Amino acid sequence: MRQDQHGISVHAATAAAVEELDGAVDSLLHFRLDVGERSERAVTEDPLQPTANAMRVYLAVLSTDPQYVPPIAAKFAEFRQRVSDLTDGERRHVEAAAKLLDGDLHAAGALLADLVAEQPRDALALAVGHQIDFLTGNATSLRDRIGGALPAWNTADPHYANLLGMYAFGLEECGHWELAEQTGLRSMELDAADVWSIHAVGHTHEMRATYDDGIAMLDRRRANWDQGNLLRVHIWWHYCLFLLEAGRYREALDLYDERLAPTDESTITEAVNAASLMWRLHLLGENVGDRWAKLAATWPPRMTIPFNAFNDMHAVMSYVGAGEDNLAADLVADRRRYVAEAGPATNIATTARVGLPICEGLLAFGRGRYEEAVDLLWPIRRHVHEFGGSHAQRDVMQRTLVEAAIRAGRTAQARTLVGERISVRPDSPYNQLKMRQLTGS
Repeated sequence: MRQDQHGISVHAATAAAVEELDGAVDSLLHFRLDVGERSERAVTEDPLQPTANAMRVYLAVLSTDPQYVPPIAAKFAEFRQRVSDLTDGERRHVEAAAKLLDGDLHAAGALLADLVAEQPRDALALAVGHQIDFLTGNATSLRDRIGGALPAWNTADPHYANLLGMYAFGLEECGHWELAEQTGLRSMELDAADVWSIHAVGHTHEMRATYDDGIAMLDRRRANWDQGNLLRVHIWWHYCLFLLEAGRYREALDLYDERLAPTDESTITEAVNAASLMWRLHLLGENVGDRWAKLAATWPPRMTIPFNAFNDMHAVMSYVGAGEDNLAADLVADRRRYVAEAGPATNIATTARVGLPICEGLLAFGRGRYEEAVDLLWPIRRHVHEFGGSHAQRDVMQRTLVEAAIRAGRTAQARTLVGERISVRPDSPYNQLKMRQLTGS
């Protein structure tokens, strides 16, 4: 047994297997494109290396794309039949991976939290737990899972900056925007390639409506984020949100065409980014030409297996935007059947509680049934976080509710919604516009 440079206790047949696992974890912390390839090489070097096998599962499930899961699940089952003599850390990684394959994200996150309590320098457990917190909308744990481990780290550790980047994002999601920015900037000082900290600081500008500062920050750091990483397209999405706040809609559309428009080869998260931006433009009344049809055409192959309610919402946006109500209605009907199933999957519960009402509300909105959209979205507006994503990402649903209430003539509810928004983000041009629209001032 040995402990690798990321604090992970491992058994390995060869030094090469440990080296590949180290490289895979480093790539995960930096969101590099080769993370999957490196995790595969670690397993190839040592097919019974427990942490490498668990990591392969983590990557498949956390991609939120179900196409990657069945082949990895089969390999993981074969591995579990053959492996023995695990360290405590390896055992917990394997158990957490198994829970993810069962669809129980909460149990997996709890197992990794227990592991980190005893081994706070296990960078893989921290990074994967952080992403599980993101997918389950647990802002407090996004912050405290990392904050609780930070005292065991220091600036001499090569991945201390990556932890600070994660902590910055958790702070931002909990509303500590200034401290989040400071923490993220400190991370960037230590490691300019930590794209998660760049992303976190971008979020702080989004939440404070300091969109000019956000654009300037991303422009200054472009060499560090606009190449060779899995967050590149998502950070361009943030850039486009700043442009929307600044009223620069045409520039946002141009960037959509250049950077965000998905193809059949795009990841599912890239399709989410595209749908989210397009729906915001739709709410603003912008004519986007044939972009909706092209976007909607990329979704059906991704939606055959119910896997992630957050993704379902963006598929329905794409269908409704393209005028493909039949595809949206079919997806809603399929998810109704899905939630009738019994099982431990976290996604079943979140689909029933928030995913379905949101998809139904979007479909009603697209059909001009604004009263119905309000009735569906109003009751769930305070627990939309349960299906994951960030405040910035989930805001698209909240804006849909605001617009539905205004169009339905539900003035009292609209004023309440806009009042809630402007009390927290008074400098947002969108919030100011809606307040003027409601007050006539």
